[in-house]
Amino acid sequence: MPDAVGIKFETSGKVYGFKANGLELKRGELVVVESDLGVSIGRVISENFKVDDPNRELKPVLRKVTEEDLKQDSENNALRAEAREFCIERIMARGLPMKLVATEVTLDRKRIIFYFVAETRIDFRELVKDLAAKFKTRIELRQIGVRDEAKMIGGIGLCGRTLCCKSFLSSFEPISIKMAKQQELVLNTCKLSGLCGRLMCCLSFECDNGSACEEAISKTAATECIEPVEDKEPESTEPVSTEPVSPPPQEQTKKSFRRHRGRRWRKKKKK
Repeated sequence: MPDAVGIKFETSGKVYGFKANGLELKRGELVVVESDLGVSIGRVISENFKVDDPNRELKPVLRKVTEEDLKQDSENNALRAEAREFCIERIMARGLPMKLVATEVTLDRKRIIFYFVAETRIDFRELVKDLAAKFKTRIELRQIGVRDEAKMIGGIGLCGRTLCCKSFLSSFEPISIKMAKQQELVLNTCKLSGLCGRLMCCLSFECDNGSACEEAISKTAATECIEPVEDKEPESTEPVSTEPVSPPPQEQTKKSFRRHRGRRWRKKKKK
């Protein structure tokens, strides 16, 4: 019987470890657990989950999902829609510069979480009071980024398929324009940006998951970089000449010709 199991709460979400708590759990089963956000329904992804920190205490799985839990979850969908509409109404009434992205309700209805995006920090204390007075439960507002917004909403990318972050990516990796340069792609922001407005995550797929790509680029940049002799001593034992280098004969001819024309012009002006 496994001691720890890996559980996901979303299709493309992260895998969290929980104690099996003496239950015979199989992959694909729905269970009820108490996460950091509250009591939620998750799906078993891994039966033998490896914990990175063995000293960390894992929260236990409460039970397998019952018919009452599924009924309660379906009823929460109606509450989730109602909370979303009311929150949008209060945002417009108070004129707050924020955009509501998603709403989440825990299984026991003890907490409602609102996810929003905004360009700056928002003072939403009055909004929280309106929501708490309406639903009589704990209210949380969490500001997220544009990449998390695309992951929650979903959409179709330039390739014609569902966004990678919505379908299978569990976390976001740093994406750099250097990855596009290494693949010799056209540096067009319209073609390299996703629906979120940032560089597409698939740029790292042809770069050995991004880490090897960044390492290769850094090594290439280091070898191509030319540093002055004064800042760094040369690695070779050959002597380095500090005398000024004389220009090519062609450049000397041009300079002497310009000086000659200048002398003739000054002579004519004196006359």
